[in-house]
Amino acid sequence: MTATGATGATAPTRRAWVEQVMGMPVSIHLRGRGSRTPEAESRVQAAYDELRAVDVLFSPYRPDSEVSRIDRGELRVEDAHPLVAEVVALCQTASVLTGGSFDAFYLAEEALPGRRGFDPTGLVKGWAVQRAAEHLAAGLGCDVSVNAGGDVAVRPGADPLPWRIGIEDPADPARVLAVLPLTRGGVATSGTARRGRHLVDPASGRPVAEALSVTVVGPSLLWADVLATAAFVRGPVDGLAMVEGLTGYEALVVAGDGSLTTTSGLTRAAGPPPCQRSMGDMSG
Repeated sequence: MTATGATGATAPTRRAWVEQVMGMPVSIHLRGRGSRTPEAESRVQAAYDELRAVDVLFSPYRPDSEVSRIDRGELRVEDAHPLVAEVVALCQTASVLTGGSFDAFYLAEEALPGRRGFDPTGLVKGWAVQRAAEHLAAGLGCDVSVNAGGDVAVRPGADPLPWRIGIEDPADPARVLAVLPLTRGGVATSGTARRGRHLVDPASGRPVAEALSVTVVGPSLLWADVLATAAFVRGPVDGLAMVEGLTGYEALVVAGDGSLTTTSGLTRAAGPPPCQRSMGDMSG
């Protein structure tokens, strides 16, 4: 996904930063006069520092992270950093919300008897990016967009314009399936385009791939991220029905055969894809 500014007679002042964090490019965009201030520069660097600190705690790819140590049974949650306990509580809520389709405590194929693995990745990225967007927006008066590998959190400023979030085709990343105008909230996608069949059914521990991608939009990137993961695990039909039943959230599903379906609210809200716009176009 990519976020672009709405077009208008007078384009607002804007700045953009991109840094590699958590193994992916993370871009921060600020619109408004406050984007040119030293405070904006300081807050952006603080946001990147915070995301790096989250990676140190939560990355399952770092053997020394607290998540990896919990996964191996070397560290108890109650003895971990307080942010870990916060994320575990959110994961427990997510499991209840999705009927178990999202569960950070998964059944690993090679798990020891009586112990489940731990991987909150499907929640942590949305949680961390949403925190960064909220911290950036506080007091600056800027419209904020934070994009981490295609998951986007936006917050309005003093004179908000909607960001236009492009949803890419998982079979052809250069093609945009739909464009969503969004002033506040988040958009998250789970799918096979970048990492293959990496999502597993928490009940069986086996990879699932009935869909090519599931995109969810709503007021919270954290929960959009969770719902996208859970809907992907459930499959195109059940996943779409789950999101349809939740107030404020909408979904777009690309099934394994390439067919596209959406929840009723998203059908009304999504605009046509922009002609000849590449996924790298971040202009206003």
